[in-house]
Amino acid sequence: MRQRHASRASRRDREFEAFVAGAAGRLLHAATLLTAEAPDDNPRARRLLTLSLAHTYACWDRLRGEDPYDRTRQCLATRFARGTWRHYGGLGRARPHPAGPLAPLTPQERLILVLRLYEGVAEEQTAALLGLSVERVRAICHRATSTLLHRPRGQAPPVTPAKAVPS
Repeated sequence: MRQRHASRASRRDREFEAFVAGAAGRLLHAATLLTAEAPDDNPRARRLLTLSLAHTYACWDRLRGEDPYDRTRQCLATRFARGTWRHYGGLGRARPHPAGPLAPLTPQERLILVLRLYEGVAEEQTAALLGLSVERVRAICHRATSTLLHRPRGQAPPVTPAKAVPS
């Protein structure tokens, strides 16, 4: 009996390690985009991913044919949304000093944009996950995309007079 449990636990650990080896990089990138941290300095994203993977590991035996990547991504998105709500007063407010490529967006816009464009999750699934209407998800995604594509330009560098070349 003990050998069977040990064998099952060992197989479970190997399966989970293989899953993490294949999926952790992409999930970390998604978490980094969500938190708007710099890719080389992303402690919030790493914590978010670690907690999501721990949740997936805890329910690994109960997945029963469910895709572990989808489960982990769903947990990642939910944890991000709840954490943003708790720490920053809601999904509409930005964090103090974001440095990543999606920094100009609100947390809700980042969440929807990452799910829709980076992860390829359908509008209907995104809407169901976040408790929004499909039309609302579509509008937020369009607004976020527009914000990123049409960023205000900074000031032009000052023009310095050219020096005369002696002949």
